[in-house]
Amino acid sequence: MPEALSVTQLNDRLKRLIEAEPALNDILVMGEVSDWRRIPASGHCYFTLKASDGSGQIIKGVLWRMHADRQARFGGLPQNGDAVQVLGSVRLYENRSEYQLSAVVIQPVGVGALYAEFERLRQRLAAEGLFDEGRKRPLPAVIRRIGIVTSAEAAVFQDVQNVLRRRYPLVELVLSPSAVQGNDAPPQIVRAIERLNARGDIDVILVCRGGGSLEDLWCFNDERVARAIAASRLPVVSGVGHETDVTLADFAADLRAPTPSAAAEIVTPDIDALRVDLRLRRRHLDSAMSSRISALRRQTDEKARLLQRVSPSAQFGRYRQRLDDWSLRASAVLRGRIALLRAQLDGKAAALAAADPRALLKRGYAIVTLSDSTRITSAAQNPPTGTAITLHFHDGDLTARIEDKESHGRYHRTLF
Repeated sequence: MPEALSVTQLNDRLKRLIEAEPALNDILVMGEVSDWRRIPASGHCYFTLKASDGSGQIIKGVLWRMHADRQARFGGLPQNGDAVQVLGSVRLYENRSEYQLSAVVIQPVGVGALYAEFERLRQRLAAEGLFDEGRKRPLPAVIRRIGIVTSAEAAVFQDVQNVLRRRYPLVELVLSPSAVQGNDAPPQIVRAIERLNARGDIDVILVCRGGGSLEDLWCFNDERVARAIAASRLPVVSGVGHETDVTLADFAADLRAPTPSAAAEIVTPDIDALRVDLRLRRRHLDSAMSSRISALRRQTDEKARLLQRVSPSAQFGRYRQRLDDWSLRASAVLRGRIALLRAQLDGKAAALAAADPRALLKRGYAIVTLSDSTRITSAAQNPPTGTAITLHFHDGDLTARIEDKESHGRYHRTLF
């Protein structure tokens, strides 16, 4: 017996078989819409597609929010009873074990083929990564020269010029003319983009056209145009049609503008706003500079005070004062030393004066020397009798001769 499968396992196998079948993917199904409803919370749309041959057969369908939003921009969502063509793929809803048509585009019969072609091409280019956000280039911070791809006779060109003159007259607009409608338009648009890329003075490219029907705008859904925009060296802003118009050029461009005039506004600043911003920045800069200068001045003053403390002149001043203190101390010590030495000298002078023989002579004494020499005779027995001697008094000298000697017992001296 074969292995028993759970309901979940069976559904998984059916889901893989259905999703792997090419005939059930990217197919067009025609029928009449009924039971149309959109869930407010999620934005997803659910519907039933009835057979238009009266057989009564139906298939459940779903239009996810992302596709429903784009569908609304293209021309509105269908209503019950509308005969439509649905581009989508068959999928299995496992929770109810029923298959449904996962729609990508729902369009009225007659124009649905054009929208289907658009969606097929969009999905193929998206799968190549042509529309990835990661490859989008930012606009330059400063734009001096703008290249525009449009018809020279179109009112769009004048509208863009008027916007630039009003918003930012400093910028220059360079026209790379091209047809913007018909079978000849796609190759001309491609060449116009290439001409601007070949120049070295263009900052950004605008691809612009006014509003029109889907057929009028179809040249901007051309694969060649989308690839030329994606391959552009310069950033490209798409301003094609009105806000509700969406083209492959919008997906390929680095930035989409809802209208050509809006594209001109996106790439340029408002000169009045710039003037206001410049005045504000100037006031902020003046305030910041004043605050910075005040802070630097305070720092400078503080450093000047610190420098003054350690400057050589301040050091010299302190050293001079210290030297003066030392000089005063040395002078005081020297004066004291001199006074002490003077006192000692005075004492010695007094002692010397007291020991001066002349002072002794004034008190009645005399000094005896031999007449034939200046040798002082200090004892009576030294010179013999008859020796000539000189008596030195304080007021003069007398010459005498020794005649006799007498010993004086009290003084142990010999008196003449």
